[in-house]
Amino acid sequence: MSRIFSMRTSKGVALYGLLDVRCVGAGMGVPIIAFFWAPVGWYLAMRITRRFFDLQSVLRRVMAGAALTSALTGVGMLLIWGPTLTKLFDPAADLANFGIPLILYEPRASFIGWLVLMIVISPFLQFLMTLLGAHLTLAWLKNPLSRMIIGFPFAPKVGEV
Repeated sequence: MSRIFSMRTSKGVALYGLLDVRCVGAGMGVPIIAFFWAPVGWYLAMRITRRFFDLQSVLRRVMAGAALTSALTGVGMLLIWGPTLTKLFDPAADLANFGIPLILYEPRASFIGWLVLMIVISPFLQFLMTLLGAHLTLAWLKNPLSRMIIGFPFAPKVGEV
């Protein structure tokens, strides 16, 4: 387990990128599986707390890691859905038969809403899920008994609890 947490950052980012591409591909361009990234937050928190002990630097690094994962998904969504932005300016585009759900009962409005959902809101939701997983992990690690279970070097001794 310590090998997973001691992997180089570039290797971890590459592994995350491959996993993200696979999850987005499984959703056929919709990052529905990528919304369940609380385990990524867990990994970030566990990895960061092994190197840094003060809360401010841990939270800063967790925020940066969550922003990086969200940015990678945002770039992927822009690569997938960005080329369809040209259909907004094409008067002959058949947006009603594009294959997206017509949530707003008007093809153009539904298409705009779909693109905003895919390009902007999806990476933001992933950012929030990663932060949620990291903060739940940090709240769990704050409990001294849980630190003794996983064997952190800064865990208190049994008599100190």
